[in-house]
Amino acid sequence: MTENNSSEDSGLQESFLSHLYELRDRIIKSVIAIIAVFVCLVYWAPDIFHLFSQPLLDSLPSGGKMIVTDVTGSFFVPMKVTMLVAFIIALPVVMYQLWAFIAPGLYQHERKLIVPLVVSSYSLFLFGMAFAYFLVFPTVFEFMASYNAPLGAEMSTDIDKYLSFAMNTFLAFGLTFEVPVVVVVLVRMGMVSLEKLREIRPYVIVGAFVISAVVTPPDVLSQLLLAIPMTLLYELGLLIARFYVPKPSDDDTKEAEPKDAESKGADPQASA
Repeated sequence: MTENNSSEDSGLQESFLSHLYELRDRIIKSVIAIIAVFVCLVYWAPDIFHLFSQPLLDSLPSGGKMIVTDVTGSFFVPMKVTMLVAFIIALPVVMYQLWAFIAPGLYQHERKLIVPLVVSSYSLFLFGMAFAYFLVFPTVFEFMASYNAPLGAEMSTDIDKYLSFAMNTFLAFGLTFEVPVVVVVLVRMGMVSLEKLREIRPYVIVGAFVISAVVTPPDVLSQLLLAIPMTLLYELGLLIARFYVPKPSDDDTKEAEPKDAESKGADPQASA
């Protein structure tokens, strides 16, 4: 009995270590992909930063410019922006490595859902960043700049602070545009019913404004530009989730798959 327990513990330990080794390899491959893209882009780092800061530069008065308050800022800030762009470009590779790691533990019908989820998640994240870059940034910067003239003040933004503001805004809007994916996953996996998500709609709207107040600058315009899309995307998620409500046949398949695996594992013993 003791020998059986020790062999089981040894098998569990080996399985756990093998998963850790695989996770390590997946992470290394993801990092290599990001670094490879970064190396390809680093030559154009100044141009990438100029494009990155264009919405702010367009809102400055004639002759206005950004400033550097740190000795190393003019070097490291464009490098950080380039690394961000490299991560976004390499994100499909990172998502694939994540999928390859978790796929063996998924049911067959769950694996079929992974590819559409990865593609839609990546696309929606890019749409969220584009929404922030082309609509939110120009609107907010013009709104803020309009208050400088009456005060006789000149806006000269530090590039490092602009980087922090822009990255936080990109992240906030990128994640906001993931709301439909989250809603569909919750419904498809049977975690929450579609009816329940419709019932909590008023709380979601309030939550959207609370979240926007926390993650955006303290002005009403920025909060509205985040809260309204978040609410509309939640409604879009509810519409799409109607087509992904799990059917009884899906539950039967989910229960049958482990049994099939057990029966397959038992065949060699039976034949022996």
